[in-house]
Amino acid sequence: MVCAHDEEQNLRALIPLLLAQTYPEFELIIVEDRCNDGTYDYLLQATKDYPRLRMVRVQHLPPHVNGKKFALTLGIRAASHDWIVFTDADCRPANNQWLRTMAAGCSNDKQLVLGYSPYLREPGYLNSFIRFESLVTAIQFFGAALLGHPYMGTGRNLAYRKSLFLDNKGFNNYLGLTGGDDDLFVNQHARPSNTSVVLSHDAVVFSVPKRNWRDFYFQKLRHLSVGKYYHFGDRVMLGVFSFTWILSWLLVLPVSLMPAGLAAGLWIGVLVRMAVVMTVVYRSSRALGDQFETWKTPLLEFNYAIYYLGTGLVALVSKRVRWKS
Repeated sequence: MVCAHDEEQNLRALIPLLLAQTYPEFELIIVEDRCNDGTYDYLLQATKDYPRLRMVRVQHLPPHVNGKKFALTLGIRAASHDWIVFTDADCRPANNQWLRTMAAGCSNDKQLVLGYSPYLREPGYLNSFIRFESLVTAIQFFGAALLGHPYMGTGRNLAYRKSLFLDNKGFNNYLGLTGGDDDLFVNQHARPSNTSVVLSHDAVVFSVPKRNWRDFYFQKLRHLSVGKYYHFGDRVMLGVFSFTWILSWLLVLPVSLMPAGLAAGLWIGVLVRMAVVMTVVYRSSRALGDQFETWKTPLLEFNYAIYYLGTGLVALVSKRVRWKS
């Protein structure tokens, strides 16, 4: 299932890739969410050309309801099968085995499946930072899930049962909140016993990254702003992670001003920490099928601490962030 708001060009590229998946029986649902471009006309013709393709159209949005959550709700209700695999219009599966590989995690005793969705590699520092930030986030939530504590997932590569959604009244607890259609839903309903993780390289879905800092800032602000609605224990865990990450870099300045003899031991600690972080980044990116350039880690890690401090504080006090108009 894909929700699309003015995504004609992305859908023209994505739909053939999804229909080419080597899975015996599936339907592809595209939710046309109040589009102003040529999306509707394209989908109208495409549904005639491709029997597996279905369009669900959203023409009007009820007041005080988030557009994407409403679109997803209509799409989920229209689905013929219990298991639904989600991605976004600006995503591209790594190959034609994606659906089959994700479906392998959809066993009888599971209700949620978490997949990996890195950003496409492009030239420029912003792209490196976006990919690093996405990788760090994935290391956190995959690591927690593998340790028996699933707390979030990304809608770019996520599957769950229609029955789980309907039995728990969908997004009703946060229907008017911008964002959270993926991570908040997982945070509310994921348990060690009902959640599986798929880490195969064939299960990867690549996403098109933002290409300027402003768009990236508002994207992350939207993502971080829903974190304050996570379960208390998850907020504490993420808060401790962020605090220690930021603190480790704030301590570098006073260490650099100390006498050489006194600072030597502390610098060794800094270097050991950096080596550990780089090792985790290297091994995790390879395991996830994302060949991240590990040598960029020191500068990116420093900027990540600054970014998280600033954006995180803004997200804590923000009351409403828009998805799309």
